[in-house]
Amino acid sequence: MAISLSLTVNGKPVTAEVEPHTLLVQFLREQLRLTGTHVGCDTAQCGACTVHLNGRAIKSCNQLAVQCEGMAVTTIEGLAAAGENGALHPMQAAFRECHGLQCGFCTPGMVMSATALATEKPDLTEADVRVGLDGNLCRCTGYHNIVKAVLEGAEGMRAGAATSSAA
Repeated sequence: MAISLSLTVNGKPVTAEVEPHTLLVQFLREQLRLTGTHVGCDTAQCGACTVHLNGRAIKSCNQLAVQCEGMAVTTIEGLAAAGENGALHPMQAAFRECHGLQCGFCTPGMVMSATALATEKPDLTEADVRVGLDGNLCRCTGYHNIVKAVLEGAEGMRAGAATSSAA
């Protein structure tokens, strides 16, 4: 028995029919074809499926789509679209510049978690980043460049916020 679901995804209103047991990650990937959100462990352990729900980072493999009724979801695709003039979001740009990725599988979830972390606490320290990304796993790197990227991305976000408020 399908249930009607209305929410905002990446700034656009979406209405769809979903089965009550459909996970948010399944809805995003299979129905909306937003495949940047990855399925890693299916147990909310790895963080590859992290998205923002009403601005807060959540693991979408642990959230039913119907629980998101009326809410706003932002995926990695929506974060990219939020960049000015088609530019990458500062956190995405920092991951690229600091080589904070290798295979890229964990990167969307890592970027979404890092963006939420930097929004909550703009003046991040290395220790803040290591604790804040504790729920995101990367099997390729030693995390050094990821931490560097998050710190640089947070700095870019602060600079962008200062520029926006000065305008």
